[in-house]
Amino acid sequence: MSTRRIFLRNSALAMVGVGTAPLWLKRALYAADGPLQRQKILVAIFQRGAADGLNVVVPHGEKAYYNLRPTIAIPRPTVDADKRQDAAIDPDAAIDLDGFFGLHPSLAPLKPLFDRQQLAIVDAVGSPDPTRSHFDAQDYMESGTPGLKATGDGWMNRALPKAQGKVSPVRAVSLGPVLPRAMRGAQPAIALQSIDGFQVRNAEAARQFQQMYTDARDPVLRATGRETFEAVGMLQSIQKQAYKPAAGAEYPRGRFGDSLRQIAQLIKSDVGVEMAFADIGGWDHHVNELGASASQGPLANLLREYGQALAAFWQDMGDRMQDVVVVTMSEFGRTAQENGNRGTDHGHANSMFVMGGGVKGGKVYGQWPGLEKEQLYEGRDLALTTDFRDVLGELVARHIGMPSVKGVFPGYDPKFLGLV
Repeated sequence: MSTRRIFLRNSALAMVGVGTAPLWLKRALYAADGPLQRQKILVAIFQRGAADGLNVVVPHGEKAYYNLRPTIAIPRPTVDADKRQDAAIDPDAAIDLDGFFGLHPSLAPLKPLFDRQQLAIVDAVGSPDPTRSHFDAQDYMESGTPGLKATGDGWMNRALPKAQGKVSPVRAVSLGPVLPRAMRGAQPAIALQSIDGFQVRNAEAARQFQQMYTDARDPVLRATGRETFEAVGMLQSIQKQAYKPAAGAEYPRGRFGDSLRQIAQLIKSDVGVEMAFADIGGWDHHVNELGASASQGPLANLLREYGQALAAFWQDMGDRMQDVVVVTMSEFGRTAQENGNRGTDHGHANSMFVMGGGVKGGKVYGQWPGLEKEQLYEGRDLALTTDFRDVLGELVARHIGMPSVKGVFPGYDPKFLGLV
C-alpha cells in the first residue's frame, strides 16, 4: 500500500504539475480557513561559488588590502563626497559606510538601506571548518554542522516550528529546481521552479486522479490526494492574480531577480510562508575578477544584479519588511592576495548581509582581524572571528522566536551579536 500510495501521488503530480511538482511533501495541508496570521519570515540567500567578501565589503581603511591587491582592489571612497555637493564621485570607488569599510560600487542600491539602519553587515564571518572544497563547505553551511558529513537534515528545516495542525504547503519554499540542503528534513518543505510554471497539463487526467484519491478506501491515501490537490489549487489561484511589484520596484532580469520577486509574491499573498530560500551562483572568480575598472567585469556585473534584486525586494515588500529578515551567505571567502590571473582563489572568512525591519542595521558587526601577514589565516586568508551559526542562531531565536536553538545547531552554542 505504501508503494502504491507513493506511485499514485507522484503520478498525479506528474499529470498536474511541471518541473519539481513531486517535491510537494506528503502531509502538507493548506489552512483554508481564511487568510493566515502575519508571522515572522526568514529568507536565506546563498551565494554559491565563494564570493570575494573583501571586494564586496571593502576594507578601504586597511593599507594591507591595497598592497595585497595591486590590480583588483576597489579604490578608496571619494574624499568628502558626502560633505561637498560639488565633489566628483568616482563611479569605481568604494561607497563609504563607516570610514573603514565600504561597499563595492555596484552595490549602490543597498546604501540607502544601510543608512536607514535596515541593513547590517557581519564581516570576517563564516564556517570554522578549513575545507576549501565548494561541495563540502556548502554542505556544512546548509546542514549547520561544520565538519560533520553525516547530518541528514538542514538548519532551516530544523528551525521550522513543529507543525500544529494544518500547515501551508509553502510554509518552507525554495525557488529553484531542487530542494536545497538547508531545507531538507522532517518538516514539510518544497522546491518550486516558478509560480507561473506550475499549471495543469491535462485537466481531465487531473480530474480522474483527484476522483481516484477521493474514492480510495485507505484514509492515508485519501489524505495524500486531498493535500496534493489543495496545494495545486492554491498555487493556481495565485497564478490568476496578476502580480505587479509595489512602489515602482524593478527586479533585474535573470533567475535571482525572478526568485526574489516570486518570494515577495508568495509572502504578500498570505499563503503561510515562514521560510524561503533562493540562491545565486557565479562567484568563483579565479580569473579576471574585475574588468578594466572596478565597475566592470564579472564581479561588478554579478553584484549589480545581486544588489538591485535585494533593493527591489525591500522596496516591493514595503511595511511587510517589518515581518521579514533576509540573510545572505557564501560557502567561504577568497584569498586576501590576488593571484597571477587578476583573480582570487579559495579562501576562508567572508561577509554576510542581514536585512529587515527588525534589524539593527547601519553597522558592520564582527571583530576585524587585519590583513597583515601574521594576521592572515594560514598566511593567506582573512581570518574568521565570527561563526556563521552566531548570525543564524540569533535570527532563529530572536526573529523566528524559537525558544532554544540547541536542536538547530547541535553541539554549538551561538553567541548573539545584537543584530535584531
